Amino acid sequence: MRLAFWKKKDSDKPKKKKPVWREWLDAAVFAIVAATLIRTFLIEAYTIPTGSMQNSLLINDYLFVSKLSYGPRVPMTPVAVPLVHNSIFGMKSYTDAVHWKYRRIHGFGHVERYDVVVFNYPCSDTMLVDAPEYQDDYYTAVLYFNNNRDAVRAKYEVITHPVDKEENYIKRCVGLPGDSIQVIDAVLYVNGKPANTYPHQKLSYYVQLKPNAPGNFQDYVDDNELEPDPNHANSFFLENKEVEALKKEAMIMSVKANIAARGEGDIRVFPHDLEHYNWNHDNYGPIFIPKAGTTVTLTPANIALYRRVILNYEGNTFEEKNGKYIINGKETTTYTFKMDHYWMMGDNRHNSEDSRFWGFVPIDHVVGKASFVWLSYKNSLLHPRWGRLFHTVHSLAD
Repeated sequence: MRLAFWKKKDSDKPKKKKPVWREWLDAAVFAIVAATLIRTFLIEAYTIPTGSMQNSLLINDYLFVSKLSYGPRVPMTPVAVPLVHNSIFGMKSYTDAVHWKYRRIHGFGHVERYDVVVFNYPCSDTMLVDAPEYQDDYYTAVLYFNNNRDAVRAKYEVITHPVDKEENYIKRCVGLPGDSIQVIDAVLYVNGKPANTYPHQKLSYYVQLKPNAPGNFQDYVDDNELEPDPNHANSFFLENKEVEALKKEAMIMSVKANIAARGEGDIRVFPHDLEHYNWNHDNYGPIFIPKAGTTVTLTPANIALYRRVILNYEGNTFEEKNGKYIINGKETTTYTFKMDHYWMMGDNRHNSEDSRFWGFVPIDHVVGKASFVWLSYKNSLLHPRWGRLFHTVHSLAD
């Protein structure tokens, strides 16, 4: 009960109107906070920058990534400039003075085989900067760096970011935790069975013309927008349907896949160990994908496969001394994985830097599931791809 009823309430006084600049500031702060929460916990925009998923996803496809599909990650680097990833004006957009452990809120499901997934690049700590002696043989540098980390760090600048600030990649998840992956003559096998193939999946093919071939082959290439393979003369990245159509052309003598020979080891492919693994991108594996709770016996033959998992991804100390393995200060012959890991590959199999080159993707690197394309254009916004707008990634890529 108001006793001094003759006095006016403060609320009865006319409120002072905010200046225009204050109204704009309040609106801007609200918009930034709302957009940051949506971007962190619901959906995030992503752009296709390279042709590794061509033609399932195209360069200059703009799509939304669903964070709810697998559950949004709680930010591990919470103090950062809003609405940017890892840099702004050429500088870091965050501070790692505050760092939280990996946590994920429950989502609608889990990563499933053949999902198109956006994730943080898992192998950035092997990037060497200003190392001219390694420019022509980058993967030899990777191998050397893995075995001589302290010496290399002392000599070169090594660019690394916290997990959630690493560059975003997009690939198809072809291997789940506990799966066995193998590639035989460019054919992918999962647990001993041929994997799914997709309409837009590509390989590199060498095209041989008939002597005095009728017609103009370059006109055919331009009219059908065939994608040249810069690594092989007279070669193109072709979908299966393009291969069959090309074989029917009067000017064509043969169309043959550029398949690397079995046993022809390539230092570029993971685990960069030619002593134990004569693998290449077309003949690879078998390789076991780590699953949380699974224990493996460590040997000189397989330590290259799991060294990065133990040391970098799962946060242990790790030493090798006189053929013995010391994890967190204790000698051991086994290791039990703490996290689930995945195997990611691009649909443009001969033009994709994927798990064959840098290995496993831990669950804490998974950002979300590619959802739908909201904008797509060829060379500029003046040349939109109308047929791709507001289509789900599933309908375009599967």
